Amino acid sequence: MRLSLSHRDLAPEAYENLLAQWRYTRKCGLEHGLLSLVEIRASQINGCTYCMDMHATEALNGGESQRRLNSLPGWREAPWFTPRERAALAWTEALTRLPDHGVTDALVAETRAHFTEKELVDLTQAVALINSWNRIGVAFQPDLPPLAGKA
Repeated sequence: MRLSLSHRDLAPEAYENLLAQWRYTRKCGLEHGLLSLVEIRASQINGCTYCMDMHATEALNGGESQRRLNSLPGWREAPWFTPRERAALAWTEALTRLPDHGVTDALVAETRAHFTEKELVDLTQAVALINSWNRIGVAFQPDLPPLAGKA
């Protein structure tokens, strides 16, 4: 059964707080392309089609390549992700799948090799935020925009 509720309309203060967090992530200094990869990867893990579509579209419009987006689930094997992106993606997966493995000392060390303490806090905030949006998207299933040129 599809449960289509408007988080924005039914809980506007909560919605505005999430938007304020999103605005923060966009001005915190982390690269927008890196944030897009984090948002897409967490959304893939969580099965949030709405967020996958939205963030992939944003990434493409921001200059990200289709090839990198296509291979994002296999980022460990794909040679075109930077060490910093790999660290962010590993951090994203660990925080999104906390019960599976938690956050190991090795992961902390690897991530800290590529991010300052402030950047690590901001990255963690971005991962927590997209996981919140994903849970809202999966629970309330907002309508997806139609594909251009498709019926």
